[in-house]
Amino acid sequence: MTVGDPHTGNTGHHAPGEPSDGAPDPVALIALAEAHSAHNYHPLPVVLTSGSGAWVTDVTGRRLLDWLAGYSALNFGHGHPRLLARAHAQLDRLTLTSRAFHHDLFGRFCAELAELCGTDRVLPMNTGAEAVETGVKTARKWAYRVRGVPADRARIVVAAENFHGRTTTIVGFSTDEEARADHGPFTPGFDIVPYGDADAVGAAIEAADGTCAAVLLEPIQGESGVIVPPPGYLAAVRETTRRHGVLMIADEIQSGLGRTGRTLACEHEGVRPDLYLLGKALGGGLLPVSAVVGSDEVLSVHRPGEHGSTFGGNPLACAVALEVIAMLREGEPQRRATALGETLHRELAALREDPGSGVVAVRGRGLWAGVDVDPALGTGREVSERMLELGVLVKDTRASTIRIAPPLVIGEGDLMWGLERLREVLAR
Repeated sequence: MTVGDPHTGNTGHHAPGEPSDGAPDPVALIALAEAHSAHNYHPLPVVLTSGSGAWVTDVTGRRLLDWLAGYSALNFGHGHPRLLARAHAQLDRLTLTSRAFHHDLFGRFCAELAELCGTDRVLPMNTGAEAVETGVKTARKWAYRVRGVPADRARIVVAAENFHGRTTTIVGFSTDEEARADHGPFTPGFDIVPYGDADAVGAAIEAADGTCAAVLLEPIQGESGVIVPPPGYLAAVRETTRRHGVLMIADEIQSGLGRTGRTLACEHEGVRPDLYLLGKALGGGLLPVSAVVGSDEVLSVHRPGEHGSTFGGNPLACAVALEVIAMLREGEPQRRATALGETLHRELAALREDPGSGVVAVRGRGLWAGVDVDPALGTGREVSERMLELGVLVKDTRASTIRIAPPLVIGEGDLMWGLERLREVLAR
């Protein structure tokens, strides 16, 4: 008896998580992941296998509406044809050179991204956390080389309840004890002030006695529950940083690139920081692409050999990001986020105003919302699990908050269908 097929590679054995009849078993696949991966995430019990637009399909063939969009990495949806076409074409040409050599897309990517942000230069990286780390290094280097801060004394003002990533330095200035636990000792040099309080920012800069390098903020705090600061806050911080001669750094990794109805969330207050930190949607949901974008004065402090990344600015990343930039220049993602956001917030406001709905508070901007649910109805995790049962993927953040951030390509009918499922869950 012959076992397997040497031409196809079929060994005659089924893979772990795949029953003998060939049909994927989601329970077995989840068990396989639990057995062999570190338990640093607690995913919802669903195993996805394909996606298109705002919809994904699990291994059982069930279609689900995506209301998370990869924490805004999928602003343009799953498998956007323009992005896939650019990626496929580049895969056949050149994917990686390292920064040891030039490639034909690098300069164009930097120039077009800088122009999109209304500034001069780009320092490309890969993940959002790398962009934040690069922003911190840039601010310190600028403080020493331009502002004249004494060596190793530079300080950076940050906001309480922030989320900028998971590196040791970044969690060191987090106020999330779960993220900080057992990761110390932490990097010094950060001063934490309440989010939304511009006066506290000014006081922290003054307390640093000439050693403050920068203020690092999220224009909207996504991980904390889509917290929108008071009107005028960003503009007041920008004025404060100008007055004191320190940098303003805006972490637009979640809020940027169309999510709020503008290319960058800072635009809602007419603010242009010294540095933008970008990521997530810059890679079109296909691969990690991030960048620090800023002025000549600030980014020119870097010299060869002082900072780098093997994959940062690689040809494949540049090809995809250039198409993302082209789509944002056309403005359709921003227009959709604005129009669909009006629908989303109108419907959520109606839920909040209904005393029997269980919705305690709603926040957000554009196609992005945080919904606080009465803890008596369940935790954010429990609400997310019930939404999954009804065909909608959403994720909790904090105790009783769910975040809603569908791909910007979602249809209004699909958005309304998802809102009906939310009403159904809350009514149970």
